[in-house]
Amino acid sequence: MKRITFLVAVATVTGVIAFAAPASRHADQEAAPIFVKTIPPGYRDWRLISVAREEGDLNDIRAILGNDVAIKAYRGAKLPFPEGTIIARLAWSHDASEENNKTFGRPQSFVAGVHKNGVQFMVKDSKKYASTGGWGFAHFDDGKPADEVVLSTCFGCRQAVKERDLVFTRYAP
Repeated sequence: MKRITFLVAVATVTGVIAFAAPASRHADQEAAPIFVKTIPPGYRDWRLISVAREEGDLNDIRAILGNDVAIKAYRGAKLPFPEGTIIARLAWSHDASEENNKTFGRPQSFVAGVHKNGVQFMVKDSKKYASTGGWGFAHFDDGKPADEVVLSTCFGCRQAVKERDLVFTRYAP
């Protein structure tokens, strides 16, 4: 129990530091960016890394895609991920398929429904995003970047998978 309490405390402090870090700068010096401001072109044509099902507040089904650099790193089990790696997350509602369930004769089929929870990206650039482990984070709703308050939790949350270069998703070939 003490270990869990310690880990929660460390994660909380890390999140606070990550949140405060961009704001701490000299007046004549611009803060290091941690947020990606543009949607990477062609991401819907990238290869599939894995799929995931999230319950709770998110309640979605998602596809994790990677650009060619990401796919090569995943296939080669290369960590840390190389410069230029970009990982995308797209999500949809998790809906029962009445048509499929009629065919099966019982409720058992679910499909991706409406797009939800925006699209998210992680971009590996160790120089540009040095303050966040070499990763820039992005979340876009209807093509517009999310508020920085939304993104300020990304780095702190990912400390739980620091040994995997801050990436939750494992490759599912």
